[in-house]
Amino acid sequence: MTHIYQRFKNTFKVFGLLLFSIATSFCSYGQEEKVDDLDGLIDELFFRDQQFLEELIESNFSYNFLYTSVSYNSNTYFSGRDSGTDQFNVIPQVSYYHSSGFNASVSGIYYQNFDPSWDFTSLSVGYFNSIGKKKSILYNVGYSKYFYTDNFDDFTNSVDLSVGIRNNKRSLGSTISASYLFGTDNSFQIVSNSFVNFTLKRTSNFAVRFRPSIHFIIAKQTLSVQKNIVINGRKVLQTVSYDIFDLLNTQLNFPISLTSKAWDFEVGYNLNLPKATSAESDLPITGFFNLSVGYMFDLNKK
Repeated sequence: MTHIYQRFKNTFKVFGLLLFSIATSFCSYGQEEKVDDLDGLIDELFFRDQQFLEELIESNFSYNFLYTSVSYNSNTYFSGRDSGTDQFNVIPQVSYYHSSGFNASVSGIYYQNFDPSWDFTSLSVGYFNSIGKKKSILYNVGYSKYFYTDNFDDFTNSVDLSVGIRNNKRSLGSTISASYLFGTDNSFQIVSNSFVNFTLKRTSNFAVRFRPSIHFIIAKQTLSVQKNIVINGRKVLQTVSYDIFDLLNTQLNFPISLTSKAWDFEVGYNLNLPKATSAESDLPITGFFNLSVGYMFDLNKK
């Protein structure tokens, strides 16, 4: 199993960071007109960090809390591509938010069959705010540091920027996130997300929502292919490397959420439509299920 991991690590390591970026990605959805207290705010959350930040900005009260979450994906695909073995992955995350706009998080990813199974730990800091009187445009700037268990050092840092826009009812929206990855090598990736939000059931104690979304994943890649090259009249097989910047995958998400007090639960199905590069043959459509659970600790409570 190790040789499979090494092959994918050397060629497609950035794909793993793209997978991680989507799983912890910033996104947004609709909120009711007013939020009177923190319990009301929690009822509006939909499991993703950016949504926490958006709703908190609009709530106009001081906040100071930790949010913990664990996400499970039934299979592992790197930008829609098969890793060579069926395996699940788990992404735990702990995040801190303050009403000043400061946010920080620690997270990582565990693969069932890779060696080592714990791929890396990520530490991130950022600042979040909105633009305009209606607060329909939101942004987050941040920095992330990656610590790999196998001493991989190509991409150990990233500078991140995300910008989102929503309609007044918060039922439609789009976010685009850009990251510059660097270490001994460098890469650039863009992930766009557009969503529609449907409230299926809402009471004073819980809310159930369906929120389909579509992601477009674009990244810079260094690809290595073997080609026959004529040298001194003889054909010689050599490895040729070249850079591309292209759409790698389109992902469709179909999640259903349940929020109740400080708890968040999500179950969904995800469909990958990977786009083959010039060094790849046609790629099959892939899919997997995801489960998520989150809980918020209010640090202002006495």
